[in-house]
Amino acid sequence: MHLLKLQELIKKVEPGQIIEIVTDYDGSVEDIPACGEKTGNEFIGVEDDLDFFKFYIRRF
Repeated sequence: MHLLKLQELIKKVEPGQIIEIVTDYDGSVEDIPACGEKTGNEFIGVEDDLDFFKFYIRRF
């Protein structure tokens, strides 16, 4: 589900804008960076909090 939301968000933002995704799903640590690169966008990084992850992707 988190990958579908990411793809929807990418379509809504302008090139160059950064998307922040917050999730507590452990599988997203591998899924979101791979999806960002697979779609031709830049995976900037992830912040790991105790309760959730914050991912940053720049749209190209």
